[in-house]
Amino acid sequence: QVQLVESGGGLVQPGGSLRLSCAASGFAFSQWTSKWVRQAPGKGLEWVSVINVLGGTTYADSVKGRFTISRDNTKNTLHLQMNSLKPDDTAVYYCEAGGQRGQGTQVTVSP
Repeated sequence: QVQLVESGGGLVQPGGSLRLSCAASGFAFSQWTSKWVRQAPGKGLEWVSVINVLGGTTYADSVKGRFTISRDNTKNTLHLQMNSLKPDDTAVYYCEAGGQRGQGTQVTVSP
């Protein structure tokens, strides 16, 4: 079955960096557009970034220039490099692909 497992979240100070990963299995990952979304405390889901099957990327204005999405089709893995993190980036981050969403990984940005 389709499975997405995120990792790499944690607690980081403002200005710091984290690299999220999402391991995909159970479907043809390379043939799917994949995305990262997030949900901050008390708020709805927010789209963060998307990468298509050709590697083309798009970012939400709130993360543009700070986050980089990438994919490794040889390892069926999706990544999100997050730099210059801000407290407003605090959220649970989910990957979406293959028509599914993973269980999420918590990112907390705090002094």
